[in-house]
Amino acid sequence: MGRLARAGLYAGALIGPFGGAITTSILPEIGASFGRSAGSAASTLTFYLVPFAVLMLVSGTFAQRWGPQRTVRIAYIAYAVTSALAASAWTFEVLLAARALQGAANSFTTPVLLAVIAASTPKEKLGRALGLFGSTQAAGQTSAPLVGGLTAEIDWRLAFVVISVVAVGLAVLGVPQTDAEPERNASLRSAFVPSTIRPAVVAFVGWGCLGGLSFLVAFRLDDVFGLGAGERGLLLTGFGIVGFLTARQVGKAIDRFGAATTVVVGATLGAGLIAAAGTTPVVAIVVLAWALTGAAAQGVLVSINALVLQSENANRGGSVSVVQSLRFMGAAAAPLAFVPLYQAHPLLGFLVPAGLLITVPAVVTWSGRGAGTRRTPQPEAPPPLR
Repeated sequence: MGRLARAGLYAGALIGPFGGAITTSILPEIGASFGRSAGSAASTLTFYLVPFAVLMLVSGTFAQRWGPQRTVRIAYIAYAVTSALAASAWTFEVLLAARALQGAANSFTTPVLLAVIAASTPKEKLGRALGLFGSTQAAGQTSAPLVGGLTAEIDWRLAFVVISVVAVGLAVLGVPQTDAEPERNASLRSAFVPSTIRPAVVAFVGWGCLGGLSFLVAFRLDDVFGLGAGERGLLLTGFGIVGFLTARQVGKAIDRFGAATTVVVGATLGAGLIAAAGTTPVVAIVVLAWALTGAAAQGVLVSINALVLQSENANRGGSVSVVQSLRFMGAAAAPLAFVPLYQAHPLLGFLVPAGLLITVPAVVTWSGRGAGTRRTPQPEAPPPLR
């Protein structure tokens, strides 16, 4: 069961981005079912991500108190039930409520899994382990638009049935036991320290302007190129495929060059790719740019996780929980921030987030130059002469 639980540990990484992005490629179909616009249907992303992100501010610390195994199993079961409610939603308001409950349940999975990885992995190999975790998250990001788009050809509600089945399977697998005992007295304050807050701010900007823009790419594929739900879902999978293929290489780069360096490279590359996806008139270039953005996003995401988990904070579960919270708050804010810009002028919807990404390297440099980088040990100073 230990080996299966280990597999479940990494498989659980996909459910966060999968659940959050499942409606990305099917917003027009959801809106049509309830007499709403695609822009209004985009609120299904926000209603999922807001409670998901807000509760993650504290979920890691509470999981430290309760123990990861029990926490994750209960969360998966709750996620399965709320997904079934979304599949059977009879009004748009019920769907929004179900999405909010999904997000609440899922807030107790991702940060807990990351803490278990950190507790069971040698520090010098942590980057590679986080890269594997990131590749699995990318698989969830990849499959969500595809599953959503393909099921929408029959009925978009089937997408939520798929989520429910996956959650049940993950509850059965669980997560492996570690030597770490539950910290009954873990405090919330111990997670809100500068070494956590600074990377969390970078995660907010980075993920909101990279992974959080998939819905905007779907809008452009519909508005400019007239692609259907299935086609949009298929083409959006490039982001996750490239992220899946490159996340482990990002992890190796972190172990070699340091997390601060890789997050700067990822953010800078992502800014150029987002600008290209929003300005080019050629659909093939849009698809290619969006696919390569998956690599840039992994450069930011995996590196930020490494910066926090390599710190000396005793409440690592709480700290990574805060970072993941800000990450998904960025994704939740993306539709609210960028849909009005896109509606005012399509170029603004892409150029503004590209501009924000340019600020991320400066934030990282200012917030702790050399943090997460490899340091060469210095020889001890000789004793003073007497």
